[in-house]
Amino acid sequence: MRHFITLVLGMLALAASANEIPNPLIDYTAFEQNVSAVGGLRAHRRVTDEDFLRMASDPQTIVLDARSAGKFAMLHVKGARNLSLPDITAEELAKIIPSKSTRVLIYCNNNFLDEPRAFPSKALSASLNVYTFNVLYAYGYTNVYELGPLIEMDKTRIPFEGELAPR
Repeated sequence: MRHFITLVLGMLALAASANEIPNPLIDYTAFEQNVSAVGGLRAHRRVTDEDFLRMASDPQTIVLDARSAGKFAMLHVKGARNLSLPDITAEELAKIIPSKSTRVLIYCNNNFLDEPRAFPSKALSASLNVYTFNVLYAYGYTNVYELGPLIEMDKTRIPFEGELAPR
């Protein structure tokens, strides 16, 4: 009986390892570790719209919009730089963020109400800020701040530009 159990356990282990396809360019464990680290950092790096405005006025700060180029063209925070999340690589980040210690402000669809064409709401757990913060951290950018509140477009002092911006 013991031999049979050992044989079954061995077969189960073999079946499990057959389902694991190794890929040296994907590390889910490191991703999980980064998410854990970012969770603590992010708790202290979510800012009000007034703080966002103050920080964005510093010429050394980069405001990063990780939405698609099409959504960015429709409407974005004035002065923001666009690098769509799927296009983020070390090389592309280095083109728009001078150093890994540069302060970076991020915002996403789920920060703004009343403009669903340019800022369509995402599922709560799929908010673009969550991904962007984690990706920037994974690339070594640790001076990241996130616009925290949900903002009504017609009540904010944050300026916008783009095709749908008020004239």
